[in-house]
Amino acid sequence: MQTTRELLDLIQLEQMSDKVFLGKNGYMGSPNIFGGQLVAQALNAAIRSVSPERICHSLHAYFILPGNLKLPVIYEVEHIKEGGSFTVCDIVAKQDNTSIFVMTASFHKQEEGYEHQVDMPEVPEPEMLTKWLDIPLLEDAEKLKKIKNFINAERPVEMRTCFQPDYSRSEINNHNPVWFRFREFPQQLEWIAVQQLIAYASDYNILGTALRTHGDRASYANTHVASLDHSIWFHHTSDIGDWLLFDLVSPVAASVRGFATGRIFNRSGKLVASVAQEGLLRPV
Repeated sequence: MQTTRELLDLIQLEQMSDKVFLGKNGYMGSPNIFGGQLVAQALNAAIRSVSPERICHSLHAYFILPGNLKLPVIYEVEHIKEGGSFTVCDIVAKQDNTSIFVMTASFHKQEEGYEHQVDMPEVPEPEMLTKWLDIPLLEDAEKLKKIKNFINAERPVEMRTCFQPDYSRSEINNHNPVWFRFREFPQQLEWIAVQQLIAYASDYNILGTALRTHGDRASYANTHVASLDHSIWFHHTSDIGDWLLFDLVSPVAASVRGFATGRIFNRSGKLVASVAQEGLLRPV
């Protein structure tokens, strides 16, 4: 999978009944289903069950079991609130009649109100950057076949890291701004399609930011890493045909869990979405 059109085809589910959908899987270098695929496909199911004048403003998901690439995924949607302004629905993803992923998504009719946002951080422009992954991860790739497969996998998202961490210094490397863009991006996409693309890409780099905070002693070679939950808040509509900045930071790790948040800005500095994730960082 190399293009945005292929990604959109992957996210688009087959409708089995009014609120039941069937999804296929894409290979991203891992023996398990990529978490961003589950989030994006669950959002696709939710969007198609909700009145089109209501737009998703937030979603909150839990990864329950690793997804099997060889099996299709069934998504079941249940509406739990139909209010005057908001619709809330639960989405359950199943394989072999076993739940592997659950998500709640909230939709809101468009209204005008107060507005403010933080400024986008000052970082190098993406054209000045050439690398995505830092050196320790590349070294891990020589040790672990699964990491090497992940690094070398074809993907529809191009990424460039703004700052390579210096593990020889005592400062915590918990800030990780990454530029990303979608390859061969088709023009004139509706915002609901853009949201699903953002949902897919939001699972890249975020838990790795928590791991790289301890990069002087922790790596993918000696740590069991797995996403536990994932949340997204959508703030502004935006064209995403250009580079987007995923400004990531990990404020804490505790009890073998790492936590990281991210803010997604477009090139002009508009805050498009915010993301949060907690994941397992268990030394092995």
